[in-house]
Amino acid sequence: MQEMLFELLPHVMDNLPDLWEALADTLLMVLWSGAISFLLGLFLGVLLTVTRPGAILENKPFYHLADKVISLFRSIPFIILLTWVMPLSRAIAGTTLYVRGAIVPLVFGSVPFFSRQVESALAELDRGLIEAALSMGSSPWEIIFRVYLRESVASIARGATITLVSLLNLTAMAGVVGAGGLGDFAVRYGHDRNWGDVTNVTVLLLVIIVCVIEFTGGRVVKKTSH
Repeated sequence: MQEMLFELLPHVMDNLPDLWEALADTLLMVLWSGAISFLLGLFLGVLLTVTRPGAILENKPFYHLADKVISLFRSIPFIILLTWVMPLSRAIAGTTLYVRGAIVPLVFGSVPFFSRQVESALAELDRGLIEAALSMGSSPWEIIFRVYLRESVASIARGATITLVSLLNLTAMAGVVGAGGLGDFAVRYGHDRNWGDVTNVTVLLLVIIVCVIEFTGGRVVKKTSH
């Protein structure tokens, strides 16, 4: 079996430790930046929903400001965002390289996207449920947690799945500028040295990770749909 792998994937087998390290770096970037982006994006998405005109905590100046800022960051290509937030990355993480240095730009690239996903998920909620909660004297906090979030778990999970897949794509791009991971591995060994087996295996690993993310997200959506 090992001889066959060396015959089919010679360059991959010769650089197997680097491949496993790249895979671990990619998973770390996705997990850390994904967790932070989920919390911040959920918070911002809820704020956008409850402060919009006519909502339970209407605050037009804040809503319009937050809406414009999120739209601004969503409009910036990620490769430009990577270089733009380098000073902030250095201030927070102490470096702009490797996994630690990639977390800040990955969060900046993912939070606006996920906050829009959350906003859309909460917008699908039946307005009658909110009016019923208001008529029963529920406070804004109770409406947020017991109505908005509780009734939108499936939609938020669907948005989180889409965001994680998008985040995986961003980690590959971050690898090109020194973050490490599968993107860096594919460029250094697959592209620069024209080793096709390296590129093919990298693509296969990314496809497997996407399938795992989508399968897990689908299961969560199925269990929480009602």
